[in-house]
Amino acid sequence: MIKTQLAAASVVGKVLSGASLTDSLLNLWRADPTLSRQQKGAIQDFSYGVLRFYGQLQAILNRLLKKPLHDKCLIHLLLVSLYQLHYSKAQPYVIVDQAVSASRHLAAGKGMQGLVNAVLRNFIRQREYLVAQAAAGDIGRYSHPQWWIDKLRQQYPHNFQAILEASNQRPPMTLRVNQRKIPATEYCQLLVENAIPAQWLGSNTLLLERPLVVEQLPGFAEGWVSIQDAGAQLAASFLDIKDGMRVLDACAAPGGKSMHLLESANILLTILDNDSSRLEQVRQNLDRLQLTAEHLVCGDAANPNAWWDGRRYDRILADVPCSASGVVRRHPDIKWLRRENDLAKFARMQQSILNALWKILNKDGKLLYVTCSIFTEENAMQIERFLESHSDARRLPLNDETLVNGQLLPNIRHDGFFYALLQKN
Repeated sequence: MIKTQLAAASVVGKVLSGASLTDSLLNLWRADPTLSRQQKGAIQDFSYGVLRFYGQLQAILNRLLKKPLHDKCLIHLLLVSLYQLHYSKAQPYVIVDQAVSASRHLAAGKGMQGLVNAVLRNFIRQREYLVAQAAAGDIGRYSHPQWWIDKLRQQYPHNFQAILEASNQRPPMTLRVNQRKIPATEYCQLLVENAIPAQWLGSNTLLLERPLVVEQLPGFAEGWVSIQDAGAQLAASFLDIKDGMRVLDACAAPGGKSMHLLESANILLTILDNDSSRLEQVRQNLDRLQLTAEHLVCGDAANPNAWWDGRRYDRILADVPCSASGVVRRHPDIKWLRRENDLAKFARMQQSILNALWKILNKDGKLLYVTCSIFTEENAMQIERFLESHSDARRLPLNDETLVNGQLLPNIRHDGFFYALLQKN
């Protein structure tokens, strides 16, 4: 456990210095191939947990320290230990003893065992008081940056708290049943036979009661089912595709929505992304699901002249780059890596992509604008700006009661997304 504490503290430190959580964990797996599956699971749990509740844990630690602690490695170890004490079921004093031992392996940890021991034991004794004190401030209460909290409070005055709380939960694991392979009702029965509790959410969507590794899912290797958030699964039905249509999925990797489109109708699909390594993931998904796209293209959605073949599309799915503020429970590092001025940069990129893709859409064709963001700067405001400058565009209604002006807010069933369906007059 000492090794996992130290590794998790190192990962947290890298993220707080600007690295992505996914990359930091992958680099660790490559650097230490001796790590067992159990150790990797613990490191991942501690890292995700600390970043999910970093605002609260840091507020608690500030109250436990009599004076500022300048060694970041030791701070990160204490944060990991506090997360374990507050959120895990392990024996508290075992965690403390392990943290004390772990501190001896840090360059600046020598001679600090007394401090580590005192801080963590004080937390055990004063836990309820310290948690309440941390919640007195917004960051300690909601574990999001202050600018993020302020923005949601302004944009969603009646439900910003529910959004922030949902964003701190562990994400649900949702399945999309491949209708080309097996009916959803039959797959539900397969889950029952394998003692995997699940809830049917309609169409081909199943919500697992408990997450599990994909190898345990019946028929996963054969392409019977895929992992995809319930909110993301709305895209295929909203785009209104029909057999024989020429369709573009822009900014598509790793290809979840592309696969759903191909499962839904016999279309001529072009899959576009500007990252060749991520397109390899698309190829792997196509192979597993035994699906075929007309074209896989590495290119910039904002510059069709570099890759477009001159034939217009009947449907375009524009799943544009964004802040990813609607999926932070899956990527808690995003909360601490994003800056408020990033939203303006994303907005310019989104508008550029929208304008470019609109030119290669057929008349009477439809474009579905999608983000996994909950900030209006990237969503409703973008569509308003686009419609003001394009007289040949109109926004079509989306008949889904879970959407409010196209916005799907995160809850226990799905992540946060925005959808706007535009038709070319």
